[in-house]
Amino acid sequence: MPTSPKEQRFLAALQKEILEFFELNDYRSYSINQIHKAFAIRDRKTKELYADIVHKLALENRLIKQSDGNYRYDNESFQTEGRVDHVNARFAFVIPDDGSKDIWVATSDLMNAKDGDRVRVQARKPSEKKKNDRPEGEVIEILDRKSSEIVGVIQVTPHYSFLIPDSKKIYEDIYIPKTETLEANHLDKVIVEVTRWGTPGKKAEGRVIKVLGKSGENETEMHSILAEFGLPYEFPEQVELAAEAIPTEISAEEIKRRKDLRKILSFTIDPKDAKDFDDAISYQKLKNGNIEIGVHIADVSHYVKPGSVLDQEAYRRATSVYLVDRVVPMLPEKLSNGLCSLRPNEDKLTFSTLFEFDPNGIIVKEWFGKTIIHSDRRFAYEEAQVLIEHEGESTDPYEPVIKDLNRIAKKLREHRFSHGSVNFETVEVKFELDEHGTPLAVFPRERKDAHKLIEEFMLMANKKVAEYVHELKKTEPRNTMVYRVHEAPDPEKLRVFSAFAKKFGYQVSTEPKQVSQSFNALMENVEGKAEEHVLQSLAVRTMSKARYSTDAIGHFGLAFPFYSHFTSPIRRYPDVMTHRLLQLYLEKGNSPERAPLEIQCKHCSDREKLAADAERASVKYKQVEYMALHEPQIFDGIITGVTEFGIFVEIGETSCEGLVRMVDLNDDYYDLDKENYRIVGKSNGRVFSFGDAVKVKVRDTNLAKRTIDLELVGMRSNGQRFENNRIRKRQSRSSHVIPRGKSRKNNIGRKRR
Repeated sequence: MPTSPKEQRFLAALQKEILEFFELNDYRSYSINQIHKAFAIRDRKTKELYADIVHKLALENRLIKQSDGNYRYDNESFQTEGRVDHVNARFAFVIPDDGSKDIWVATSDLMNAKDGDRVRVQARKPSEKKKNDRPEGEVIEILDRKSSEIVGVIQVTPHYSFLIPDSKKIYEDIYIPKTETLEANHLDKVIVEVTRWGTPGKKAEGRVIKVLGKSGENETEMHSILAEFGLPYEFPEQVELAAEAIPTEISAEEIKRRKDLRKILSFTIDPKDAKDFDDAISYQKLKNGNIEIGVHIADVSHYVKPGSVLDQEAYRRATSVYLVDRVVPMLPEKLSNGLCSLRPNEDKLTFSTLFEFDPNGIIVKEWFGKTIIHSDRRFAYEEAQVLIEHEGESTDPYEPVIKDLNRIAKKLREHRFSHGSVNFETVEVKFELDEHGTPLAVFPRERKDAHKLIEEFMLMANKKVAEYVHELKKTEPRNTMVYRVHEAPDPEKLRVFSAFAKKFGYQVSTEPKQVSQSFNALMENVEGKAEEHVLQSLAVRTMSKARYSTDAIGHFGLAFPFYSHFTSPIRRYPDVMTHRLLQLYLEKGNSPERAPLEIQCKHCSDREKLAADAERASVKYKQVEYMALHEPQIFDGIITGVTEFGIFVEIGETSCEGLVRMVDLNDDYYDLDKENYRIVGKSNGRVFSFGDAVKVKVRDTNLAKRTIDLELVGMRSNGQRFENNRIRKRQSRSSHVIPRGKSRKNNIGRKRR
């Protein structure tokens, strides 16, 4: 302790200096040794003095001592838990579990957490000096690893091997000892189990647990995509055995318990390559002049009992996964393509919604319950569309039925849009593959009236089931239900999108009550124009992501106050949950507790995202594979993104997106104008803006990284630039010779120009 006022003043000044240092560097933490180095302290006594002051400041809660022994400034700090989104090699975001703002974390402060890991983060509220309001922080504990298994390409050397992960969000290789390769060959795709996670300066270590095959082969790549996202592609033996043990015959007792609709005209409309038909439509004219339309859904819950091995596996998967060349089903084939598939000319157990429509297309009566149906015919969308478009005398007895269903569906659609439903038509791509899985053609998937017909009746069934359950009990708490919910757009995202649309001459309102109408007007105005796809894609990104919840907060995109998923239980576990709850309430059962079902909803939402990511990865892989076969060709494209490292271009006829790298724009140095979504040449003033039409050709494709590098047609290549530089250098070497009749001054001036 100081014994004189002078010593006290000295220590107070030193304490202030240390605090100011931490405050100035509030974005990171320091060990005692790092503090000594920062203040250039070398003698032992002064080191001890600084250590004592730092320790005292921590005891006074003016500094925070972390679990790793480091100290940091407490700038309104707080701790929270969340998942790591490692967006690039330099930094990541931790997405808090409580839905609060994402937290920026430098890679050096991740404690070697990987993308998808659950962590505890020490975060700080942003200071007033910061331009944005995003908190920053550092990971102080890894709570749960996303997975200890990582898929990638193995590089084999004589003494050791290492894995290059497929995931674009894992930035470090994994060391594999020579004895742990499972005899994988150089450049094989493998799955590695991490046996020791890395530390700063030291790679993670692992062992090969499965060899998927030779990199670049279709089967290998599809399996590696599933493995990359932690999705299974085989059923455990006990699950297959449980499915095989289910009787195929429908007992007379079971039929008696159900409404028998086998004599009513019923049929399915699905993609021509579909094998699982989980919904059918029935149609009959009633004596009072009205029409009864039934939406019949495979009764999966009859076969998959709560807690059974089939149920546990279905919940674990939560969804079927649709890759380009295959479906990885949620249920074993005996159920998904057999017992539960509403195949034509077979009796099937179903859960049905029946709606009675008056001649004006208004629902006057509805019914929900267990049924048995007999589908009379299976239509592909293309076949149903032919009947819808056919004019003149009909020879097909189904034509008037499908045309009438289409008429009613259009009324439902018109009513939906008039009440605020948002009209987004996102473009999906479809591939034509040969027997080896090689893409022969890629084209946008068309959505015609036949698709929209089925869509409207499925939307109606989902909506009515949710409304029915919600209204069964008029007081709070309401009956527990699994809802499909969709929040309104984030105001900041909406503001940014509105500002961007304005640059194209379109007005998008940011007023909550006018957003839907404004978006629909925009979609109508851009139809058929060059900027249509760009604005549609950006508009979709502006929207929140739909998810599952027991909270009835409504579905913004559909403008439904109550909405569920009821119509696809073969491929979605939440639909199975909905069936069980609906049947419970039809039998006058008591509402279950919300909390366990909310956990299941969260799990299903997470699995849905993983499946969607895998599906996109398979599409991207096939797009890159297809474009690799068309490198010399010139394509029309549209700029769909601008960044500091280049511009993204989507090719119109294939919907493939590639990158024109900034280094290849070699006619000038380009600056990113972030606010105006463009890059601008410093000298020539040339502008490349979001939505511009350009001509491109393929420069390079990388199947392993699923990337396409493009070059702008008309831009000088690097080879040309090299040759021009070589010529200029040769000229400069002889520039000391002054032409006759010219002064040295004039010669220098000419060179400068």
